[in-house]
Amino acid sequence: MAGIDLVELKTLKDFYALMAASREVRRRAVACLVEGRSVDGDITASLSNLLASLEAVEEVDGRKRLSLGGGRTIGLDMGYEIDEARKDIFYLEEGEETFLEMLADFHPDFDEHVNRGRELLRGVDLNCLVTDRDGTVNDYCARYLTSIQSVYNAVFLTRFARIHVSRPVILTSAPLDGLVHISVSPDGEFYYAASKGRECMDREGAVRRLAISAEKQAAMDGLNARLTELAGRAEYEKFTLIGSGLQFKFGQSTVARQDINGSIDKAESARFLAVLEALTAELDPEARNFRIEDTGLDVEIILTVETEGEGLKDFDKGDGVKFLNGELGLGLADGASLICGDTSSDVPMLEAALGLSPDARAIFVTGKKELAERVTGLTDAALIVPEPDMLVTILGTL
Repeated sequence: MAGIDLVELKTLKDFYALMAASREVRRRAVACLVEGRSVDGDITASLSNLLASLEAVEEVDGRKRLSLGGGRTIGLDMGYEIDEARKDIFYLEEGEETFLEMLADFHPDFDEHVNRGRELLRGVDLNCLVTDRDGTVNDYCARYLTSIQSVYNAVFLTRFARIHVSRPVILTSAPLDGLVHISVSPDGEFYYAASKGRECMDREGAVRRLAISAEKQAAMDGLNARLTELAGRAEYEKFTLIGSGLQFKFGQSTVARQDINGSIDKAESARFLAVLEALTAELDPEARNFRIEDTGLDVEIILTVETEGEGLKDFDKGDGVKFLNGELGLGLADGASLICGDTSSDVPMLEAALGLSPDARAIFVTGKKELAERVTGLTDAALIVPEPDMLVTILGTL
């Protein structure tokens, strides 16, 4: 089986290829661990080569420097990729008990938060888990396509899904292909829901989608054509290389205007937001087809939906939960569920679940007081933790 050799990363393409290779190595490791088998001998060596290759990239002004071709270079933060490789190597070499001790040393009040989470869930039979990915059960990465799930993360989540949940769902705003290709849990363990829940892959691998009218799809196609043209201009190309880049999803499109490290000048980022707002207004002057959601990092341009009592609105994750509940038979109205998120865009998932059953529980990952108060104000069965590793450990060691 293919492993990873020590390589010299020169171009952005080299970097993406290396991280794609790390996905296959990690999938092999997870498959061994969740089935109680010894991990293949070359896996830790491959991850060590991954780490060494990343660390060896030349650094300029605190950023790893790679070529884009044509004499151009780009500075990258590879903190996520390097940190997760280190953690995976430690996990495989030292074992789970020592790994958890390391997490406890690294994160203040780790054990306290984990114990509170275990108490919230202890003895509860969950019909369903619905969780966001990035910032919730996975640390944030500066680029979506290199945010490959780590071995320990996949083992902990898969263990929880197998033992405690009838129907586990990962629900994100990302496109479905992207979500599947950065995940390393064994096939068939999770439902993968993307584009805020408009599309999903079930545990048999079949793709299901919420229908979009021909008129709305034509509007989306027109928008995407203009976004592609915009991204091809030299002055805007950089926005396709940071954070989420340019993503065409089902029923919405995402354009990054900043990344988690603030790589783009604030004024330039604000100007790009204004360009996207003007483009959307030009294509949809009566605001019937699109709504813009600006996270500060990404600009989401979302197709509207007609809802009873609310009229036209942007499609949110609550709408996605309701669609998936019916489409996949999640049973949210039939018992307890667990909803996990890390931003205000995840709150509609909890609201939708509570609207179906008061037995819904929540664990949110945030240090923001306003969001924490909003979540705990919806249900007494809610817990706030500051780090994704805490949530993952709660689930994986329950």
